[in-house]
Amino acid sequence: MNAVITSSQRRALRALSIAYFVQATGALSVAGSLPAISAAWLLTDAQSARLLSVFGLTFALAAPLVQVLFGHLRRRQLVLTGIALFSLGAFAFVLSPGYNALLASRILMGAGAGFIGPVLVALGSELVHEQQRGRAIGMVLLGVSMASLAGIPLAAWVASLWGAKALFVLVGLLSLLSGLNILLTVPDDSAGTRIRLREMAGVLADGKYLTAFLVVFFITSGVYSFYAFIAPLIRDTYTGGTHAVSAALAVLGVAGVLGNLWVTRAATRFTAEKLLLSGMTLLIVDTALIAVLPKALVVLLAALVVWAFATDLLWPSQQRRIVELASVRHRGIALALTSAFMFGGIGFGSAVASWIYPLAGFYGLIGMSVVFILLAMLSLQLSEKRRQPVNIAECGQRQA
Repeated sequence: MNAVITSSQRRALRALSIAYFVQATGALSVAGSLPAISAAWLLTDAQSARLLSVFGLTFALAAPLVQVLFGHLRRRQLVLTGIALFSLGAFAFVLSPGYNALLASRILMGAGAGFIGPVLVALGSELVHEQQRGRAIGMVLLGVSMASLAGIPLAAWVASLWGAKALFVLVGLLSLLSGLNILLTVPDDSAGTRIRLREMAGVLADGKYLTAFLVVFFITSGVYSFYAFIAPLIRDTYTGGTHAVSAALAVLGVAGVLGNLWVTRAATRFTAEKLLLSGMTLLIVDTALIAVLPKALVVLLAALVVWAFATDLLWPSQQRRIVELASVRHRGIALALTSAFMFGGIGFGSAVASWIYPLAGFYGLIGMSVVFILLAMLSLQLSEKRRQPVNIAECGQRQA
């Protein structure tokens, strides 16, 4: 295989990226559409935020279990199965008569996403030469950034204009179309790997892996303890309406895509650890500035540019680090567990936010976000200490 990404590989990677775009939009649009969902089903903001939490926690359980129960199947088949479940959950959301049915539909969407997210990254990384894996992962994860740029702001706009039910009909239809695109452009030659529960437990028990997973768990907890309540924060602290929320989400998206594009190029010059540390440091500084700067919408939008840029340095760098850290045998399960910890962090962070915000408001969320990111930095340091002896041993073997 050539160490160049061919046109057919680009088309395949683009199809995977589009699927990630649809999944991320459907998963995270709850944050930007909180008022519309609350109005449609007469819920409180905290109840609506828990729809994001239950999705994240379901994904966290489903992603590793999919690898154990179905990991031996071809990866494209897993993705298409997940897309079917995700679409069904979106349509069930529309037809839900009450809160319990909404929760059940989000559980179904979370289970479907457990087939999609981690497998997309593994599938994309295996389509190209090893030298191009960092770039391929960045191209697949660009779909997540594009969801922030266009998907989530548009979702908030659609929900405010036509209602939350119209939004999730659109999510379901686009999900099905993304599956058809994958069927037509992605080759079905990436075989899965059968993973046993004992083997997964062994990966989790390995301090090298566990501390790496905790990095992404605390990062997403910190990000989503703030992001999950972005609409109520703008409404209550910055006295902004629906258009202000859409503007903030668009700013987050543009800056996020710039961060993703930059890190895709920077991956060839900087280690994943350096990019992670830089992103987390920038995120802490910017979050602290949001707390002390004047509570004017234009000031918030400027700060969110830096916030989103820093955030999108982290996702590709974390995935790349896991690919580099894991053996070929454990790469699939390691990526699945990374996604599990990621969405576990989303669920945990948004659940904490739904508890903290009614009690401590804006400053409570800011404080919790900073604490979580600091814990992520500590986890990265511990992970590097666990990893270093292995690298030294490998170097010794190579010299021998």
